[in-house]
Amino acid sequence: MFEYPARLVAQPEGGFVVIFPDVPEALTQGEDRDDALLHAVDALESALSFYVVDRRPLPVPSKVKRGQVLVRPSVLESAKLAIYTEMLVQGVKKSELARRLGWHMPQVDRLLGLNHASRMEHLERAARSLGREIRLSVV
Repeated sequence: MFEYPARLVAQPEGGFVVIFPDVPEALTQGEDRDDALLHAVDALESALSFYVVDRRPLPVPSKVKRGQVLVRPSVLESAKLAIYTEMLVQGVKKSELARRLGWHMPQVDRLLGLNHASRMEHLERAARSLGREIRLSVV
């Protein structure tokens, strides 16, 4: 759901720059291809966190084109992004989610914060409060 295409551009001085066409705020580089892809996950998560903080819809990933690779946030971050997206779809504000969960606003802020290591059971509870469930699969 949150797989974004990225281009790895080799640099004359060595290394690679990673560019996300759908998320221009995500820009990073690495010493080699593997290093660049590792940094790409962090750059993507950081950039998407700006959308969450600003309460903007997340960019829709385009189809991967030849020469591009797919980069996705971690499983935990993807669950947070899915809950955030569902909140936007349903028009549920953070204060309403806090009410439904019986939580204080800082708890909801941490739950949606992509830089906070939330517990999966809290994310599952939030998803249920939105009439959804979190499913995990290993492929």
